[in-house]
Amino acid sequence: MNDETSQKRNLRAQVHGRVQGVGYRQFVLYHAAKLELTGWVRNNRFDHTMVELEAEGYKAHLENLLDLLYTGPTPSRVREISIDWSDFTGTYHGFEVRY
Repeated sequence: MNDETSQKRNLRAQVHGRVQGVGYRQFVLYHAAKLELTGWVRNNRFDHTMVELEAEGYKAHLENLLDLLYTGPTPSRVREISIDWSDFTGTYHGFEVRY
C-alpha cells in the first residue's frame, strides 16, 4: 500500500432502503471483521429504513466496505448511502453490532 491507501480514516455511513430485518447488520459485521476494521453498526431506532455505522481502519479497506454496503445481503435493497469521512480516532477495539 502506498501512503494514501495506508492512511487510517474514520467512516460514518447511513444506509437507506430495505436494510432492516434482512441480515444487513450481520453482513456488515462479517465484512468489517474480514477487512480488519473497528467500529459498530446498528439499526436506526426511529427510521426503520436506515442502518447506521461507524468504521475505522485503512482507507482502502473502508472503501472496500463501502462498495459492499451498496450490495448488501441478498434480500436487502440499498437506495442511498450518506457518508462522512473524518480523521482516525482509535476509539474502537473490534467491530460490534449495537442495539
